[in-house]
Amino acid sequence: MELPLVPSEDHPAGAVRDTGWPSEARAAIGFAVVLLGVSLTVEVGNSSLSPFHALLWSGFSALVFAILLPPRIEAAPGRLTVHGLGRRRTVHTDRLTSVRWCDGVAQRVILCDTTGTRAEIDPRVFVANPPLWHRLEADARTSVARGTLVRGSAELDLLALRLDRETARTVFRISGLG
Repeated sequence: MELPLVPSEDHPAGAVRDTGWPSEARAAIGFAVVLLGVSLTVEVGNSSLSPFHALLWSGFSALVFAILLPPRIEAAPGRLTVHGLGRRRTVHTDRLTSVRWCDGVAQRVILCDTTGTRAEIDPRVFVANPPLWHRLEADARTSVARGTLVRGSAELDLLALRLDRETARTVFRISGLG
């Protein structure tokens, strides 16, 4: 169950967040714990467990966790925050200077604002969380109206079309029509 955001300095009224993040974080933790458990069990079974091997497998499991843990995305009026492991980036979405969409194996939406802050987001987060997308799109339109968004208006439109198409496919698939 997703708890609503309580308005505070970190979570202002109207803030939305990636609702799939908690389950993805639990999966990353679970995978790292299972990897550590299996590795240590194999070491014990081979009678080769030593403090060095335990430390080595623990470090490897921690590395796997760090790789698998997705960033947590939150959006509020005028800003989008990406909480990564050990860092936090807040982009002023009502003062964007560029929006780029890197379409390839690792798809990313790259947002840059007037302060020079840059954030990268997987577009699947927007497909899974329409309120996040609508918050970003509304603020990006504000940037266009203010004249700060000098690069990426066309990409924003293409991204909007793609996300609408993905949302429609999901609706059709869930309803059994697609």
